[in-house]
Amino acid sequence: MRSEPWKPTKQQLVAAAGSRVRDLIAPDLAVLFCGINPGLYSAAVGHHFARPGNRFWKTLHLAGFTERQLSPFEEHELLERGVGITNIVHRATASASELSVEELRAGALRLERKVRRYRPAWIAFAGIGAYRKAFGRRLAVLGRQPDTIGHTSLWVVPNPSGAQARYQLPELVDAFRDLHGAAFDATS
Repeated sequence: MRSEPWKPTKQQLVAAAGSRVRDLIAPDLAVLFCGINPGLYSAAVGHHFARPGNRFWKTLHLAGFTERQLSPFEEHELLERGVGITNIVHRATASASELSVEELRAGALRLERKVRRYRPAWIAFAGIGAYRKAFGRRLAVLGRQPDTIGHTSLWVVPNPSGAQARYQLPELVDAFRDLHGAAFDATS
């Protein structure tokens, strides 16, 4: 994994299929963001939400999680802020639509074990559809969920992928800001 920004070649993107991006995780985080699975671009460069056009890093900043907009190559700085990143499924694909419901459900079981081990206060799923399938919650809506994993509270935010045009940047920022308030406001 390189720590400096670089753009993968077409061959590197193809070769990234099936590989994984290491979790950015530590015990007792305030928020553990959980993507669906790494895209080929993220897997090729070895950093989460790395594809140009993904709005995760900009949204994170505008919602108050970071003082400035970080690049995916600076993701390690999130740990200092009590924030981490993982995925439901570790296998990189060109599109999350390549994942089966069985693969999402198996990923959810692995994720539950990870959450019990690392004990984040909140886990925030980036993508309502994948959350519904992985956890069997057909009627789940965005925002705080009624369920927990151990003592970890659950939240769902819209998927920040640039391919998800349903949610524009202001809506993403509002959703992430609500999570930030719940996770970092001492009165929550």
